[in-house]
Amino acid sequence: MTSAEIRQKFLEFFKKKEHTVIPSASLIPENDPTVLFTTAGMHPLVPFLLGEVHPGGKRVASVQKCIRTGDIDEVGDDVHLTFFEMLGNWSFGDYWKEDAIKWSFEFLTKELKLPIKKLAVSCFAGDEDAPCDDESANIWESLGIPKERIYFLPKKDNWWGPAGETGPCGPDTEMFYWTGEGEPEPLTTGDNKEKWVEIWNDVFMQYDKRPDGTFKSLKQKNVDTGMGVERTVSVINGEDIFLIDTFKPLIECIEKLSGKKYKDEGETKRAMRIIADHVRAAAFIIGDENGISPSNIGQGYVLRRLVRRAIRYADQLGIQGTGLSVLVDPALEPYKEECAEMYIVRDSIKQEIDKEEAKFRETLKEGLKELEKMIGSGHISRIPPGQGNFEPAVNEVDPVKAFFIYQTYGFPFELIEEELAKRLLFVDKKKFDLEMLKHKDLSRTASAGMFEGGLADHSEKTTRLHTASHLLHQALIDVLGITADQKGSNITAERLRFDFACPRKLTPEEIKKVEDIVNGKIREDLPVHFELLTVDEAKSNGALGVFEEKYAKMDKVKVYFVGDYSKEICGGPHVTHTGEIGKFKITKEEASSAGVRRIRAVIE
Repeated sequence: MTSAEIRQKFLEFFKKKEHTVIPSASLIPENDPTVLFTTAGMHPLVPFLLGEVHPGGKRVASVQKCIRTGDIDEVGDDVHLTFFEMLGNWSFGDYWKEDAIKWSFEFLTKELKLPIKKLAVSCFAGDEDAPCDDESANIWESLGIPKERIYFLPKKDNWWGPAGETGPCGPDTEMFYWTGEGEPEPLTTGDNKEKWVEIWNDVFMQYDKRPDGTFKSLKQKNVDTGMGVERTVSVINGEDIFLIDTFKPLIECIEKLSGKKYKDEGETKRAMRIIADHVRAAAFIIGDENGISPSNIGQGYVLRRLVRRAIRYADQLGIQGTGLSVLVDPALEPYKEECAEMYIVRDSIKQEIDKEEAKFRETLKEGLKELEKMIGSGHISRIPPGQGNFEPAVNEVDPVKAFFIYQTYGFPFELIEEELAKRLLFVDKKKFDLEMLKHKDLSRTASAGMFEGGLADHSEKTTRLHTASHLLHQALIDVLGITADQKGSNITAERLRFDFACPRKLTPEEIKKVEDIVNGKIREDLPVHFELLTVDEAKSNGALGVFEEKYAKMDKVKVYFVGDYSKEICGGPHVTHTGEIGKFKITKEEASSAGVRRIRAVIE
């Protein structure tokens, strides 16, 4: 079964269950400062999980493009992917456990034709915060899952959320498929756990974790499900996830360029997986509707790391005489129908990767100079004969300094080791790995900090800035003309960042005029409300449709009206009157990319 067939089956199935099929949101969240990338189908739906009205109704389904970067260093094994697609269906206060579980079972056994004897499920075992989820277990048993293959596991295994310290959360029930030989063994058996592959997860958001640590029942109970496309295809076909239809053209191209075979196992297979995964992820990040370029901060830093890591492993495989960008076409070919907009901009994606590769080659030269400087500055200790299992004596380089070169210049450890060996020097791999572990812990702690606001930061201040962004958009059009289309935005509790189409720098007079218009509309205390309209109705009303193409297949969209001044398709949240916003101030106007300017603003 192909990825396209899985997507189609899933969406058609839930259409029949009265779900509205919604398009994939951007990989780069526009108004959610809690995450760098869209990591799950639920992220773009946070306002609706929290009670906003969705234009598609109370039941929606989608195939969401996702990026997860917490385990980049683990990519290369059998399961970790950076970019992947997530199938999902949601209920916003509508159906509950019985329908969700029945439909999951029906899709797995009827549509995908997975044999019941190879399925197992897990449910929440209960603790002092919430009772055992016997309800889910009883539903599974009534559908034909034997009692002995229904497992009750603790919160660490069968509970979702909250994303931060507080917010919506609840028990989940997970579905597993036996990929081993012979009769399925118990799910919890040590060596056999890896043969049970999790393929679907139904989350039941029924609690709100309070600041005091207690759990209170939610007024609106939601269902949030997730099934990875790549993993499901791999399981159904019984094949390596890196050899499914969406990866195979990439792997074949890498084999051709390197002269090596994927089946060679060992480091060759791992290197090919890393290159394929990272190039594919980089292409989707760059080509996204809110696409970005490599940089040293935020999403740009993650992108830079992906590209440079792929280059290092391409060098390791001996791929020479061509740039990494040659892999963009085979990476995007399997998505040319599903993601036509990505395929159209593939030349721009190649240019970005070529530029980053050229920069990296220069950086490697600088890294070599820094290595020479480090050696010359005496960061070396002599290990006498017989100590540390070294015979004869060796000169050991400070592992902290060696890691600095690795981290700052992207110098692979193997290259550092090789250059040091030429000079009869040594770096202790265990000590170097310890520095790497410290860095990973810091990175994960920093990433976790992105979630302190909960599912997403929909605080009063971000809500005020969100409405201010609508006023800003219309004010820019008033001053610069209709071509000042929004190209992206990012809002935190501290500031608003707004990107728009403009080929030149704004004059001080234009900036002041835009600021004055926004503040004028705030003083007017205009009412804010939304209406559910068809796309044609929204257009005829003069609503601004940011990235309008993604709404084309939706029956209705949510249009927010700010008095008679601003009309824009948006998911919310917003203030009820503009007077709640406060004083609007533009703090900076700068270039974002070619033909795109960026405004930073705050409210006082």
